[in-house]
Amino acid sequence: AVMEAGDSGSTAGLMSRYQGSARGTGVPEEGWRICLAHEFKEKRKPFQARDVSLANIVEHLGLGVRYLRWWYRKTQVEKKAPFIDMFNALPLRQIYGAPMGGFGGGTITRGWRGEFCRWQLNPGMYHYKTVIANQFTVCLRRGGQTVYQQVLSVERPPTLQGWNWGYCGSYAFYHALYPRAWTVYDLPGQNVTLTCRQVSPVIPHDYQVSALCHTSRRWQMRGGPLAVDASVTVTVFQGTGQKSHTKGGHWNEPFHLEKDGEAVSGVLLHHCTPVNPYTLAIAAREQPGREISHQTSFSPQGTCSALWSDLITDGQLGSPDGPSPPTQKGEKVAAALAARCTVAAMGQNSLEFSLAWDMPKVTFGAGEREHLRRYTRFFGGSGDAAPALSLYALTRYRDWERRIEDWQRPILQDRSLPSWYKSALFNELYFLADGGTVWVELRPDCDISGGLRSEEGGLPAQPNIIREYGRFAYLEGQEYRMYNTYDVHFYASFALIMLWPKLALSLQYDMAGWVVQEDSTQRLHLMSGLVSPAKTRNVVPHDIGDPDDEPWQRVNAYLIHDTADWKDLNLKFVLHVYRDFHLTQDQQYLQDMWPICQAVMESMMRFDKDSDGLIENSGYADQTYDGWTVTGPSAYCGGLWLAAVCVMYKMARLLDKEPVYNRYRDLLDRGSSAFDRLLWNGQYYNYDSSGRVFSNSVMSDQCAGQWFLRASGLGEDEFQAFPVEKVRRALKTIYELNVMQFAGGQMGAVNGMRPEGVPDSSSVQSDEVWVGVVYGLAATMIHEGMLEEGLKTAEGCYRTVWERLGMAFQTPEAYCEKGIFRSLAYMRPLSIWAMQLALDQRAGQPRDSESQAAGQDAAEPAARTEGEAVQAVPRTQAFSPETVIDTAQVVQCQRASEQDP
Repeated sequence: AVMEAGDSGSTAGLMSRYQGSARGTGVPEEGWRICLAHEFKEKRKPFQARDVSLANIVEHLGLGVRYLRWWYRKTQVEKKAPFIDMFNALPLRQIYGAPMGGFGGGTITRGWRGEFCRWQLNPGMYHYKTVIANQFTVCLRRGGQTVYQQVLSVERPPTLQGWNWGYCGSYAFYHALYPRAWTVYDLPGQNVTLTCRQVSPVIPHDYQVSALCHTSRRWQMRGGPLAVDASVTVTVFQGTGQKSHTKGGHWNEPFHLEKDGEAVSGVLLHHCTPVNPYTLAIAAREQPGREISHQTSFSPQGTCSALWSDLITDGQLGSPDGPSPPTQKGEKVAAALAARCTVAAMGQNSLEFSLAWDMPKVTFGAGEREHLRRYTRFFGGSGDAAPALSLYALTRYRDWERRIEDWQRPILQDRSLPSWYKSALFNELYFLADGGTVWVELRPDCDISGGLRSEEGGLPAQPNIIREYGRFAYLEGQEYRMYNTYDVHFYASFALIMLWPKLALSLQYDMAGWVVQEDSTQRLHLMSGLVSPAKTRNVVPHDIGDPDDEPWQRVNAYLIHDTADWKDLNLKFVLHVYRDFHLTQDQQYLQDMWPICQAVMESMMRFDKDSDGLIENSGYADQTYDGWTVTGPSAYCGGLWLAAVCVMYKMARLLDKEPVYNRYRDLLDRGSSAFDRLLWNGQYYNYDSSGRVFSNSVMSDQCAGQWFLRASGLGEDEFQAFPVEKVRRALKTIYELNVMQFAGGQMGAVNGMRPEGVPDSSSVQSDEVWVGVVYGLAATMIHEGMLEEGLKTAEGCYRTVWERLGMAFQTPEAYCEKGIFRSLAYMRPLSIWAMQLALDQRAGQPRDSESQAAGQDAAEPAARTEGEAVQAVPRTQAFSPETVIDTAQVVQCQRASEQDP
């Protein structure tokens, strides 16, 4: 029985091997659905040096030599990971599902077939080890006898041979609609259906729950004509499969926690590494008619048949009292937790589990500073919060689901929107949690102003919004390890500003603080071979650092180019500022950012060499397309420049800055005239004005400036930088050439297309499709009245990534028409939320207020009592830093005497 979700024809393909009849309990129609027996036919490879054309190899020979020397020193001498590892690109593993956990506390990804396979507990640093001992097992008993016991995994590993592996994947399917996911098991021959629902604490406009590091898992069981006793057992390995788990000193202990008539029981796994130690907790909710049992510690080596036999005897586990002894060097341990209930004939029942982790204090690779994660504001930073996190998750997740459903319902029920779009819109949000994300408290000794007084254009040492909402950072990509890469965040930022605007503004204040600072440390840049300062004053940094170094202390981990001369970073900052103000109406933010905007625009004036009001590119790849050379006035950077001039003109009017207003009005008039004269060819804006062979290529991103103007409520009448009819003509040309004449119109828009209808092959990036750029292009089309074309353009990317190439929850930066992709799990595709903003504006819908979207009454914050996590806080009220969970309430079962194991 193949189930189709809405209009998604390819979903039927992903479900074609499903032989079950069960639809599961509470599984929505919309989302990404796949049978556990599905196999993706197309197997792509990551971009490698051999994929570079001979012409490009010759052009970048110096880069290759310098990078090789730098890479050797970094990896072999310093024993550090390169910020981009060109020799060890991640291979494509077509296995990933929705990540577990909220923002900034680390994530654990469970694959769509059930494997625990991607780990990011140390901030920003990923490990891709599948830990085979981490499994769920179901046991069914009738008449006092076990009739069915099965590991819910399609794998047949060479270890743990005492367990019953190899569940038939044709009788199960996975469905994701982030931040929730479902797996439905139609148990063969048993007349029992299991629906496992995974819920992560990700709720728009909620800056408390969304910071928590746990996930809830509800197992719903639907029975047949015979009653059955059913148990679900979770087994968890002590560690993430890294070498640290064999160094010894780790230990487990059972726990029980009661609060206000609710109780949970489980096992704590204490991972005692010297750097960033943490505790993992598996827990089950105690309810009438449920029995919970555990195995504190067992060895996951060998056949492990004793644990299997123990469970098969009576559907429960038996364990000695007290904690396990600390592990010896080389020893591996795991823990197990079982919950059991009775399912009446033709009836239903459920079991509730949680997985929580507590790593409250973190240091980055350089180890120079310690940071408190955001959730410690509510659960304390002493490292004993895992039981409280478990109780909180298991007693609150249903309310979180209600709020998630309230948020998603208007879009899911909008019949004018295609199903693929609904899946893409919500599932691409995975990256806000699983982008190496870190969300920490502002340290008391931190001064983001760079020592510049406010009267000199500086910011407060500790801006209120950062003190209240913390510091937030996410990677450019899981492979491109730089935090808050600003030229890419330009695209991705729509998700933050629309759903968690306080985090978007906090990030902006952090960036603004670094604009006015400098770092005179001399560094070699790998493309040019020239030495220059790490950070120049009055220039937006490329990024705020590498997690393997010391983010926020040393910025610009990117070493390929000297980005002080890039033409897009400063302009994108200015466009961000006004777009954010337009959507939030935060007057203080506008006033604080205004002097920073003036400073970065002044620094850009030096690139207008002929004083015609239009900046020129410098003959190398000096913008986000860092492998695509551009010379002179260009469609991309010239368009961003005019848009930034336009919003400066608008902000000057709002702030009553008459001289500045007049200056930018004149600059806009002159620059627009030059832009039109030098670049418009009657059908679109040329790539650049250099007159080179490829200068008249059709760039898919040529209207990026107009896109941001439209998103900011500008772009017409007085605040118009580009003639609307020319913008629409250019978009139609892009649609006709870059979309419809590329891969049959089925793969999105290629970055560069020649007028004769073949991809531009002048660089390694011009013939790629950048998913995040395509979503931004689609948003621009929607703003300009081209709804059908916008949806068609974006659909090609979703179908390619999610349904054809098996890249779910790892959307790459780029792919080519055939063969290769580049940089899995990338930030830029979050730009799909720009499409939603365009749709909202098209429908005339105002943005929801924060308290409404959070499902809370901001006027009546819930009282905070000892042992109670924060429920609702007015969005304008500062949070108290006090610990609000009393972890001393934890009753740890016969814990060892007060000693540090």
